[in-house]
Amino acid sequence: MARTYTVGYFVGSLSSTSINRVLSRALIKLAPNDLDFVEIPIGNLPLYSPDYDVDYPPEARALKEAIAGVDAVLFVSPEYNRSIPGALKNAIDWASRPWGQNSFDHVPAAVIGASIGAIGTAVGQQSLRAVLSFCNARQMTSPEAYIHYSPEVFTSDGEVTDDSTAAFLRAYMTEFHDHLVRVLTVLPRG
Repeated sequence: MARTYTVGYFVGSLSSTSINRVLSRALIKLAPNDLDFVEIPIGNLPLYSPDYDVDYPPEARALKEAIAGVDAVLFVSPEYNRSIPGALKNAIDWASRPWGQNSFDHVPAAVIGASIGAIGTAVGQQSLRAVLSFCNARQMTSPEAYIHYSPEVFTSDGEVTDDSTAAFLRAYMTEFHDHLVRVLTVLPRG
C-alpha cells in the first residue's frame, strides 16, 4: 500500500493578492498524487523575542505543532529587499526556538518563489537557504526554481496555461517528492 506524505507549506507573503499564493496553488495541482498539502499560517505570530522562550504564546505553539505534524516543508516565498520577507523570517525564528527545540531539525525542505522581476527570487532564496542551513533542514538543492510570474501563465486558481512552465513545475514537485522520500528513509519523522 502506497504511503501518503503530508507537506506543510509556507507562503512568505501576507498579501491577499500574493502571486506566491497563486504559485502554491499551481504547485499543489501539479504535485504527485501521494502528497497532501496543508498551509502553515504565519500572519498572526507576534514578533519573536527570547523573552517568550519560557512560555510560548498559543500562536507560536500552534506553529511548532503544525510543523511537527507534517513530513516535509515547502517554502513558497517572494523576495523583499533582496532577502526574506519579515513575516517568514519571524516564523522561522519562532519555529527554531527555544534553543534545543528546533522544529526544522532534519525536516525535508524545498524553496521556490515567484516574482514579476527578471531574476525571480534568486537572492531572497539564497538568504532563506542560509537560514534553513543553520536550522539543519534537509534542503533540496536542485533544481532551483526562480519563477518569473505572469498573469497570462498563472490563473488565480492555480492553473498553469504555459506547457513548458507546467512541465518544469511538475518536474520540480516530482523531485521534491523524491527528495523527501530519500530523507525520510534515512531520518524518519516522529
